[in-house]
Amino acid sequence: MARSREADAFLPILKDVPRDGVLIVHSAIGTLSRQGFRAEGMIEAFVDYMAGGNVFMPTMTWRTVRPDHPIWDEIGTPSHTGVLSEIFRTRYATGRSIHPTHSAAGLGPAANALLSRHHIGTTPVSENSPYALMRDYDAYVLMIGCGLETCTAIHLPEETIAVDLYVRPYESGALYQCRDRRGTVHEVWARRHWSLNRNFPKFAAPLAAQGRLKTAEILGCPYTIVSLRALLRHVFASLIADPRATLGDN
Repeated sequence: MARSREADAFLPILKDVPRDGVLIVHSAIGTLSRQGFRAEGMIEAFVDYMAGGNVFMPTMTWRTVRPDHPIWDEIGTPSHTGVLSEIFRTRYATGRSIHPTHSAAGLGPAANALLSRHHIGTTPVSENSPYALMRDYDAYVLMIGCGLETCTAIHLPEETIAVDLYVRPYESGALYQCRDRRGTVHEVWARRHWSLNRNFPKFAAPLAAQGRLKTAEILGCPYTIVSLRALLRHVFASLIADPRATLGDN
């Protein structure tokens, strides 16, 4: 059977990703959609390549689930992280982490374990989040039509090294009612990030120089792929040296 157009475009990009590892996809696919790329075809290319591994996408809801509307539903609450992640969440993923603002959806043999603890802890990307638990896997982050500015995992070292700088105080949090797909309601006390001028793309150049990050284009649509382990190692070291390292100059 002939490969799809989407598979032909993306499989060469994934050649360094272990097929039994973890692929995290952030996306803004408008440029490719206007040229005939199907969201379903892209997702199926990722899923087929990672047949022995795992695919995850962010399904965040911090714009709509707020202290004045503290209700979140694993199945019913749509994400605002783009059409690709929403189609993946509703048609392909087998689970979604229980979190009112920074959930992720996943598919694969490790999905249940990686998604299972996000509601434990009070910060958006804590040590119990999928992004933290993925550090023990051969994980790669693919950003399509976007760059490191969208990379949720970078919040993990921020919250670990300088939580009070990046996350609002505990007492400012709210109690959210989070219903999982089995109907169980989890009460989750969650704090929100401060609104800060971050500059995550500054980490691209040193990682590219190490051969850990690659950037190119597909039909005018930029993409970036990076080793999660290498990215987190670099950002952790940067924040230990300067707790404000992820912030912009202004």
